Amino acid sequence: MGGQCRFKMTKSTKNLFELTGKVAIVTGSSKGIGLAIATAFAEYGAHVVLSSRSQEALEELAKELSLKGYSIMAQACHVGDESQRQNLVDKTLERFGRIDILVNNAAINPVYEPLDKMTEAVYDKMMNVNVKGAFALSNLCFAHLKEKKDGAIINIASVEGLKPSFGLGIYSVTKAALIMLTQVQAKEWGKHGIRSNAICPGLIQTKFSKALWKNEALLDQVEKELPAGRMAQPFEMTGLAVYLASPAGSYSTGGVYNADGGHMIM
Repeated sequence: MGGQCRFKMTKSTKNLFELTGKVAIVTGSSKGIGLAIATAFAEYGAHVVLSSRSQEALEELAKELSLKGYSIMAQACHVGDESQRQNLVDKTLERFGRIDILVNNAAINPVYEPLDKMTEAVYDKMMNVNVKGAFALSNLCFAHLKEKKDGAIINIASVEGLKPSFGLGIYSVTKAALIMLTQVQAKEWGKHGIRSNAICPGLIQTKFSKALWKNEALLDQVEKELPAGRMAQPFEMTGLAVYLASPAGSYSTGGVYNADGGHMIM
């Protein structure tokens, strides 16, 4: 594709990652990857809305982060609940007056079972949170993300959405759906200045993945096979998230970015 370039460099490279004045909602941000991303956004100047199911846990985190000089708001939201999703958006607008960045990170994986052992109730629950929650919250934020023609959505998927493992079948299905949702959002909403990208973490040491990394035999096998030779820490997902949310990632949309220590080339 050719044509005249319409983009002109207006900032020095070192300032391309700044998020000053932007308002970011990060779901599932009371711990793990979500908290790491939320903290990083705040460090780069964004007003950050912490969101998870427990208001009490969020208030404690907000207090800690505010003491560091960050602009933080705590708002509980179960992303699988329609009224709570709406309340999250309403409260964010009430406090900050805008929404620029949405990180759909909240997800569940209540069981490790093969497909034939999976109940429809579990399937419905996982699809409701992992896929419908991201779909519906993105749609609620759509009108506000497009206001400045510079909105960003980051969907936290997983390498499991690209290459399944035993016992994680429905989780893999939900993450594959989230990846496709990302690409559809990028295709349909690009004309509104909204970029949508997916991050696919590999094995990260979080409470969510505890059942995997607490299994010493499994962890030893993974670390021997992974090119990186180890699992990652949540903060190792933050650089990519800041890039995708900031002017540095202004030409990146519809992307699926692996942060997996080489898992996908094993």
